[in-house]
Amino acid sequence: MALGKIYCLMGKSGSGKDTVFREIKKRTNLIPVVIYTTRPKRAGETDGQDYFFVDSSRISTFEKEGKLIECRSYNTVHGVWEYATVDDGQIDLSKGSYIMITTLDAFRNILKYFGKEHVVPVYLWVEDGLRLERAIMREKNQPDPKYAELCRRYLADSEDFSEDRLRKAGVEKRYVNVNLEDCINEIIKEEGMDKI
Repeated sequence: MALGKIYCLMGKSGSGKDTVFREIKKRTNLIPVVIYTTRPKRAGETDGQDYFFVDSSRISTFEKEGKLIECRSYNTVHGVWEYATVDDGQIDLSKGSYIMITTLDAFRNILKYFGKEHVVPVYLWVEDGLRLERAIMREKNQPDPKYAELCRRYLADSEDFSEDRLRKAGVEKRYVNVNLEDCINEIIKEEGMDKI
């Protein structure tokens, strides 16, 4: 029996990851992986659907139990925020294929954990000016906009997703997300998600 795959959707902030993720979930049989975070919930997010919103002691417990697949900490203007992928039973490659939003560093750790034959990078690309406009519009819609954090993330993305780091991680293909519908259709077709 063939084992499934884990599609790791990634890109700089404002590249449309959340929207593309939601649409691919609707149009395919891929199973979403929900990661854990200690950051505050944004307006419109649902615990257990967008993220599992937890405190840092819960992340520490997963680490002690040997269940952390990967964990990242960001020193934000609002304190340290952690994001973690946990071996909590969500992913069983004998039962299907999965999709998750992740970062380049997380992708590399997920690749080590599950093996190259099971992990597929899906990298979204958007021109920097358009990306910044999108990020500002999203932040404006929050009850308590955090523009300083938006700027920190925007600048950090240039380093986090540098061409050198992408190449070293084996991420070659880019999906240009200017026209959302075209981008989604291209990803589903080229990655064979419609055949799962």
